[in-house]
This record gives sequence, C-alpha cells and structure tokens, in this order.
Amino acid sequence: MIPQIEYKERREQLMSKIGNGTAIFRSAPVAIMHNDVEYNFRQDSDFFYLTGFNEPEAVVVLAPHHEEHRFVLFVQPKEPEKEVWTGYRTGVEAAKERFGADETYPITELDEKLPQYLEKADRIYYHLGRDKPFNDTILKHWQKSMGRYPKNGTGPMALESTNLIMYGMRRVKSTTELKLMRQAIEISVDAHNHARAFTQPGRYEYEVQAELEHDFRRRGAIGPAYPSIVASGANSCVLHYTENNRQMQDGDLLLIDAGCCYGYYNADITRTFPVGGKFTPEQKILYELVLKAQLNAIAQVKPGNPYNQFHDTAVKILVEGLIDLGLLAGDSEEIIKEK
Repeated sequence: MIPQIEYKERREQLMSKIGNGTAIFRSAPVAIMHNDVEYNFRQDSDFFYLTGFNEPEAVVVLAPHHEEHRFVLFVQPKEPEKEVWTGYRTGVEAAKERFGADETYPITELDEKLPQYLEKADRIYYHLGRDKPFNDTILKHWQKSMGRYPKNGTGPMALESTNLIMYGMRRVKSTTELKLMRQAIEISVDAHNHARAFTQPGRYEYEVQAELEHDFRRRGAIGPAYPSIVASGANSCVLHYTENNRQMQDGDLLLIDAGCCYGYYNADITRTFPVGGKFTPEQKILYELVLKAQLNAIAQVKPGNPYNQFHDTAVKILVEGLIDLGLLAGDSEEIIKEK
C-alpha cells in the first residue's frame, strides 16, 4: 500500500502549487441503502490520494502560509457506543499521529477553527461538488472572509476549483501506484479468464457475476471498481446494463465489463465471447473487425501521439469495415464526421 511519506509528498506538491491559498477537501458522504443500513463506505478519491484516511465525516485543510499548521485534519472523535454499530474510528489524537497532521480537531469544531486557516489566504481552493450542504459551508466562510477584508486587508477574495491541480498531479503515477494498478489489472484479468471458462448455456448472468466478484475479494481487492456488467444476447446492447438476471443461451454472445478495485486503484476490462464456446460465422467476422481496430488503436498509444489518436484510429477501421460488410453505406469520412 501507499506509505505515509508518499501522501506527505503529494500534499507538499499541492501546497507548492497554491501559493498563499488554502485548499479544502471533504470526505465522501455516507450513502443510505435503506432505513438505518448504509452502503459500504467509499472514500472520495482526491481526499484519499492526499491522506490515506478512509473514514467519513472528515475534512482536510492545507494552508502553506500558516506558521504552525500546514496540514490540518478534522475527524470524528472516538465514541465507543457508536463504534459498536458502525465500526472503529481513528479519533482525533490518533489521527494526528498516524496520518502526520500538524493539528487535528473534532469535525464538530470546523466552523470555529476554519477561519484561522483562511484569514491570511489570498484564495480558497475547493471543488464545488455534489455535497451541497458542505458547498454551502465553504461559501458561507468565503462570504464572511470577504466581509472582513475591508477591515483586515487580508483574506480570500477568490474561490478556485482544486480539480485542475489534482488532475495534473494524479495523471503521473509513482512506482507504488503502478504496482497497485498492475495488481488490480492482474486480479481482473484472472477473474475474466475464470468467468469465461465458467460460462455455458443454461447458466444465468448473475452466476458469472458471482464468480467474477468472488475472485476479486478472494485476491484481496476491495470489491468491484464499478457495478459489474454481465450482459448476454440483446442485453449487451445496453451500455450500463446491471440487472444481470438473464439465462444464457447457446448462440448468445456474452459481454463482461468488470474490474476490481485494489488499494483504491481500479481496473476496467471489457470482453465479449460466445456463450457456447464458438462464434457463429457472422459473429466471427465482427469479432475480427473489432480486434483489428483494438490492436491498431493500441499501436497508437505511445509518447508524442495526440491523446485522441488511438480513438480516431479505431473509429476509422470500424467504419470502413462496416461499410465493406454492407452494414453501413456512404463515405467513411462523412459518416465519422456526422456520428
């Protein structure tokens, strides 16, 4: 897994990019399945990337201009009577020691403590996401800071998204990250191969899903990176089909779009194969066309090539191939331009 020193290096890199700003990140909210039952918690990716802290109801404040507290964590305090129901918490004191924060506070003290990390900042870096109540909290503090500016002469006069900075940082992977990504891919590849061997006419899509996801967990993955798509027959034409409840028939194609999440790094693999083990002549022709497009697209993935070149290569081969088969009619360039 990622060592704490690497999380610290990421925070230092981010703080070097925000100058006299203050960056704020909020943990993912808890999602309710029904009544008092929660979905398994999945941390916000940016929050986890900067801290490795995997609990809800937490906030990270990065203030490079602050004299003492450059990295501040707000977390849930220890409450044994609640932890019996929802799991152990790190707590305020242990979070400081384990995650290297300069200061930690209970999350209930956010409104009281946050202003001291904003008063000398020239802007707030925060992404206005789907958490509307917390968006409102940040906007409230920003407005108060602007209200004090005429008197104090300091404070954030701008609000800027963290996304552009985080996208740039997360695009370049460390050696440790690459190892985790390769492990996620290896587990997913093995699961796909097992699922293909398991598939046969008469079985149900959910049986194949169960085999896939059993392999994910058995190998130490957190679970699926996204809802597994196991789509046979006409179901394979639904892009995000997740019911996975049809009985597979001989002559069907089965599309599996599934990958595991390992250490918060995701694999994403899509493959299509015949349920009965052998393509029909028509299926084989289309399969070989798609394979040709894929292999030529992969060949375009190299340093210096434009980002969209692999996509354009695949589209061109597919359109020209479908025209040759009589499934499309017209000029290939015009078809690509229109579609």
